[in-house]
Amino acid sequence: MELVAYQDTTVFEELKSDWNDLLSRAPINNIFYTWEWHSTWWDAYQPGELWVITARDNGQLVGIAPLFIVDTENGRYVRIVGCVDVTDYLDFIVDADYVDAVYEAFADYFADNRDKFDVLDFCNIPQESITLKLLPDLLKDRGLGTTVEQQEVCPVIELPQEWGGYLGLLDKKQRHEVRRKMRRIHGATSEVDWYIVNGKHNLDDEIACFMHLMAASDPEKAEFLKNPRNVEFFKRIVPLLHKAGWLQLNFLTVGEERVAAYINFVYDNRVLVYNSGLDFEQYGQLSPGIVLLAYNIQHAIEQGYTTYDFLRGDETYKYRMGGQDTAVMNITAK
Repeated sequence: MELVAYQDTTVFEELKSDWNDLLSRAPINNIFYTWEWHSTWWDAYQPGELWVITARDNGQLVGIAPLFIVDTENGRYVRIVGCVDVTDYLDFIVDADYVDAVYEAFADYFADNRDKFDVLDFCNIPQESITLKLLPDLLKDRGLGTTVEQQEVCPVIELPQEWGGYLGLLDKKQRHEVRRKMRRIHGATSEVDWYIVNGKHNLDDEIACFMHLMAASDPEKAEFLKNPRNVEFFKRIVPLLHKAGWLQLNFLTVGEERVAAYINFVYDNRVLVYNSGLDFEQYGQLSPGIVLLAYNIQHAIEQGYTTYDFLRGDETYKYRMGGQDTAVMNITAK
C-alpha cells in the first residue's frame, strides 16, 4: 500500500479522471463525495492547508482521505474537505475490496504524523459508513483518544412504488393536510403549475430567481447569501451538477410568477433535498412550499427513485411529510 499526501490544489486535476471511478467502487456513493463537489468547495472556501492523502495498490487508486488542516483557537484541526455548513454528508473514499488495508494504512499515517495536528475532527459521517465501524478502534489502538458522537439527523423517506402507498405512510391528520393544501391552492387559482429546469430554460436566470426566493423565505438564508463565498460556491456548483445531470431545480408557478422552488440532487437513485425558496409574503397563505414538495415526492415515486433524503436538520415539516431519522456522526481523535 503506497500512501501519498498532497498539499497543492493541483491534486484535484491529478485525480480528476480517477476520483469518481473510485467512488463508484466505494461502499457508499454519494454526490457530496464526488470530485465535482470537493474541487468546487475547495476553490470557493480554502479555509486552511490542503492535506489529501491517497492510497494505491500496485498503482491503482484504492483510497482518498480528502482532508485539510485549519488553525483554530484550540489548536490545529484536521477536517474533511467540505466540513461543515454546505455539505451534508462526508467520508473517506475507499474501494470496498480494500477497506481493511486502506483504513489500517490511514490510521498508521495519522499516528506517524502526530506533529502535523492536534485534533482529527471528522464531521458529517453517515451512520452506515464503514469509517464509523473501522477507524475509531484503529485510532485508539495507536494511542489516540477517540470519541464518536451523534452530530445531527437526516430525515429520509424510503419511497414506496405508488403515490397512494406514500400517503399511507403519513398519519391521518397529515395525509388530510397534504390533500387539503393541494386542493386549496388549485381552488384559489386555476393557473398553478410546476416545472423542472431543463435545457429549454436559461439556467442563469433560474438560479438568480431561486436565490431571490431562497433569501425571501428565511432571514437565516438571507444572511447566508450575504457571504460572498457562499454565493460563489452556489453559483459554481449548480451549473456543474446540472451539466453532470444530477441537478433537479424546480419551481411552482402561479400564472407566470415563480413562487416556490427546490434545489434537489438526483444521484444514485436518491433524491436529496438541498435547499428551498419561497415568496412567503405574497403566497405563504397558500402553502406553496409544501405543495411543491408533494409534487416533488410524487415525481420521485413515478421515476422509481428509492429514497427521498431531506438532508441535515430536524425541521418539523420533514417529519410531517414522512421523514424518518438517520444519524450523522462526528469522529474526534487527539
